[in-house]
Amino acid sequence: MRKIFRPLFGAACLLAFAFTAHAEPLDNSSLEAWLKKYGTAWELRDASAAGRLFTADASYQEMPFDPAKQGRAAIQDYWKTVTADQRDIKVDTKVIAMNGNTGVAQWHATFKLQSTGATVALDGVFILEFAESGECKSLREWWHVKAG
Repeated sequence: MRKIFRPLFGAACLLAFAFTAHAEPLDNSSLEAWLKKYGTAWELRDASAAGRLFTADASYQEMPFDPAKQGRAAIQDYWKTVTADQRDIKVDTKVIAMNGNTGVAQWHATFKLQSTGATVALDGVFILEFAESGECKSLREWWHVKAG
């Protein structure tokens, strides 16, 4: 039994190594491109464009203690709701760090609320994990608001 297990174990390890060896790590330009698309989707209030940035089973956690939105459809529904009252949106992002397929970015956004005319400024941080497809499979964010 032991003689059979060793070759199977060795083959399984080689197979696992082969699959992980082909995974391309995230690079600065691909993360910047993804962030640009995210910012453009937000500025245009385009929930469909935002949804296309995520895997079908992605997780999107807006606040640390809130449950994450699960799946592309839930992310699109969230975007439709959260951007409904926003106008004149401006988004800026900056890559802070990358490790493998995980990126960290700082972002700033300003917009006016159509309902009240108030100007809102947000400052936040993303932790983003990407699939090999280049789509985001996990977004976690923290942000602070300054309303005026």
